[in-house]
Amino acid sequence: MTEQDSTAGLPGELPGYLPVYSGKVRELFAPISPDTGLVDQSRLLLVASDRISAFDHVIDTPIPDKGAVLTQLSLWWFDQLADLVPHHVIDTTVPDRVAGRAVMVRRLRMLPVECIARAYLTGGGLSEYLATGHVSGVPLPEGLEDGSRLPEPVFTPTTKAPPGQHDEPMTFEDVEDELGAALAARVRDLTLGILARGNEIASERGILIADTKVEYGVDPVSLGVPDDEDVDWATVDPDDLQIVLADEVLTPDSSRFWRASEWEPGRPQTSYDKQVLRDWLLSADSGWDRAGGQPPPALPDEVVALTRARYVEAYETLTGATFTVAAQQSSPAQQ
Repeated sequence: MTEQDSTAGLPGELPGYLPVYSGKVRELFAPISPDTGLVDQSRLLLVASDRISAFDHVIDTPIPDKGAVLTQLSLWWFDQLADLVPHHVIDTTVPDRVAGRAVMVRRLRMLPVECIARAYLTGGGLSEYLATGHVSGVPLPEGLEDGSRLPEPVFTPTTKAPPGQHDEPMTFEDVEDELGAALAARVRDLTLGILARGNEIASERGILIADTKVEYGVDPVSLGVPDDEDVDWATVDPDDLQIVLADEVLTPDSSRFWRASEWEPGRPQTSYDKQVLRDWLLSADSGWDRAGGQPPPALPDEVVALTRARYVEAYETLTGATFTVAAQQSSPAQQ
């Protein structure tokens, strides 16, 4: 397959923008004023690359058009969720170099918790349940298996581990210790509400959303804390702050999408997400030992093609629109 521009080499190569962060799959750039040469402290250009991660590793092989799918699907979902929670997108007018895969967003101070909600049992939640009967401290009924629908969706947060380390499950009490009771309850309820709205919409289109991860931030100015100082989140009153949905939402990278017509507990489900490459990595064909400490191998063409196809199918099934790469237009001043 022909490798698309994954923006892997973007830092330092996007005129008018200062590279500030390079993550597993995203790049952040701060706009520079052409008049003063000063960095804009209120906005960031968020660029989704074609890199893909699995099991806390970035895979060497990119998935063509993945960044564009994630960006455009998130924009669609932000509209569907607008009455539940505000989002961070300011503008979709971006430089031509990153058209279709980038948005201008508010600069936020991010909450230090990965907010996850589950409607079905699978993945890490299944492993924890089989070992303890609980998921993130939430007791579940006996007899559940891979793919079982939970009696009701549950909030199963994790830590935000530094690069190279694994996120660890948190109980709700852990989140209360980290964020304070009021803010913890607010993000729990928002996360469960996002998953519920997502499944309400997706189920009408033949997709089940098994679980999802979302991230929230707040306006750093409203915190009254300098950027280089830690925030004591337990002392923050969420009623005094606007909680903002950030990063991405209800995408094949942040969620597990299953084909509803083929859902059957007790076996792996037909998925629209990166489960395709997870399954290959764990198979004998990959030759990779997850516990061996070595990075995963490059993906074969057929796994790349199938993963891309599933991402595009998810976008088109949910939105009802045909996927095109350059869905956003830039202004002449930004070209």
